[in-house]
Amino acid sequence: MNRWTAADIPDQTGRTAVVTGANSGLGLETTVGLVAKGAHVVMAGRNPDRLAAAERTVLDRVPGASLATAEIDLGSLESICDGAAGLLDRHPRIDLLFDNAGVMAPPRSETVDGFESQFGINHLGHFALTGRLLPALLATDGSRVVVVTSTARKYGDIYFDDLNWQRRYRRWGAYGQSRLANLLFAVELDRRLRKAGADMIAVAAHPGYAATNLQSGETWIRSQVYRLGNLLLAQPAAAGAWPQLYAGTAPGVGGGALYGPDKLGGMRGFPRREPIEAKAADPEVAFALWERSVGETGVGFEELIS
Repeated sequence: MNRWTAADIPDQTGRTAVVTGANSGLGLETTVGLVAKGAHVVMAGRNPDRLAAAERTVLDRVPGASLATAEIDLGSLESICDGAAGLLDRHPRIDLLFDNAGVMAPPRSETVDGFESQFGINHLGHFALTGRLLPALLATDGSRVVVVTSTARKYGDIYFDDLNWQRRYRRWGAYGQSRLANLLFAVELDRRLRKAGADMIAVAAHPGYAATNLQSGETWIRSQVYRLGNLLLAQPAAAGAWPQLYAGTAPGVGGGALYGPDKLGGMRGFPRREPIEAKAADPEVAFALWERSVGETGVGFEELIS
């Protein structure tokens, strides 16, 4: 993995990938990296105008890229269901799913289904989308799901008695919970895939500190803080996408593993495999979160994997 970049992605000709949050930042760079190596990429997002603009950007950077778009709002279970059905109609086989989209530390709001927005979009939305697309992933030999998490997972906890932060909202606590949930989901999904004997893996990745639209504040002061942090500490979005591109395409990637940057405590650098914290590897917490996620979304994986 030493000094691995997007230039080292193996040939992806004939492979189909779905990338959520593909209209900007890590999702856009992931799309560019994949199409440059011959993959067909479905760029998923909730805003059709931004998707169209992002598609033009990718085509400018990689002329002749094989692209499609899919309008999917991860804050709406109905949109996820409809969008996944359309994807399955067009793509009965999917090689790669990048659960990449996310929101970070906004004022408290709820999705249309009543979930706290960070938990609802970052975790539950991707949980539901992955479950809906599982038939196409299982039909494809060697398929992978890459769940994007964050270093914020380290200070996160799963508050089963108040998953939607209805008692007292702390934006960073809620963000940490959602990112810990991402890693727990990847680990538990991979465990279930192995138990079912599926030729598919789930793996997690994080970008470290990458300069993306995720760092945008609703106030001038918060925006300036993010801007200063991006200038002093962040790596470009293209480098932030390397860990998830590695997790999705490199030979020898281990299911249930976590990949992130190798320098400055995981803040920036080239991709490497990282140890997973005990709380993210706890099978009882992972099982309980899985069961709650099925209950909240109505999406069960049981007919396909145990």
